[in-house]
Amino acid sequence: MKGPLFYSKILLFGEYGIIKDSKGLSIPYNFYNGALKVDENPSPEAIKSNESLRKFASYLDNLQAENSELVTFNLELLNQDIERGMYFDSSIPQGYGVGSSGALVAAIYDKYANNKITVLENLTREKLLQLKAVFSQMESFFHGKSSGLDPLNSYLSLPILINSKDNIEPTGIPSQSMQGKGAVFLLDSGIVGETAPMVTIFMENLKDKGFRSMLKNQFVKHTDACVENFLQGDIKSLFTNTKKLSKVVLNHFKPMIPEQFHNVWQNGIDTNDYYLKLCGSGGGGYILGFTQDLEKAKASLKDYELEVVYQF
Repeated sequence: MKGPLFYSKILLFGEYGIIKDSKGLSIPYNFYNGALKVDENPSPEAIKSNESLRKFASYLDNLQAENSELVTFNLELLNQDIERGMYFDSSIPQGYGVGSSGALVAAIYDKYANNKITVLENLTREKLLQLKAVFSQMESFFHGKSSGLDPLNSYLSLPILINSKDNIEPTGIPSQSMQGKGAVFLLDSGIVGETAPMVTIFMENLKDKGFRSMLKNQFVKHTDACVENFLQGDIKSLFTNTKKLSKVVLNHFKPMIPEQFHNVWQNGIDTNDYYLKLCGSGGGGYILGFTQDLEKAKASLKDYELEVVYQF
């Protein structure tokens, strides 16, 4: 048995901001993917994944009992498949901010949800919000609190524009130019990040009036501008606003940036060779970079592996 592939995602803009109703833009990232599988001779990783699926199935059982009007699953089939040794075979790195749990949630929903909403339907806003609500509940098993966006992106395999909590839509993004000098890239911090503690720090910070004011007047404002610039293909304004966003994150989200990257981050702002921002909740994993000149960024960041996600 081998199920369909579900891809990783990258939230280009909107991390943390979408909790406070900023805009966001999430795109599928096909470099990494995962699928449900059963093997004759499972590896130690497969056995570990199978154990994790067993816990997840029992969580879904409770979820269904408490919230059957939201979603129900064919739990009998799910549990049979888990008994047969089913696991999630994934190349998506965990704790890297590219949606490893989102792809798993999408795969389980796709195979086991009753009356599932499919990608082939006319996806009205109501259906998208319903999917997001289901995915939010399912993914909370992994993070404590989830917006449901990662699984939604993985399930639909479409770029998603988040206008606000209750207003999301599939969107088109400007087509890539493979000859372009500008690029969005991933920088590997070499550290695994944990989502839950980072979100806890953020929620604590929200109790501070000054932090809330910075979030609204700077962070959300710059994030919204970046999303609009990106969708309109206004590259000049995009880099102006990404630089502002990069500064705000360095000044106010320091705990989410691994310490050894504080100087690297500042260096990008000082030289204009690249600008860094969080990829997911931060604390490790990937850091997202934007540059107008990929060769310059590579020279500046020669000690690190860069993975190009998008070129303009």
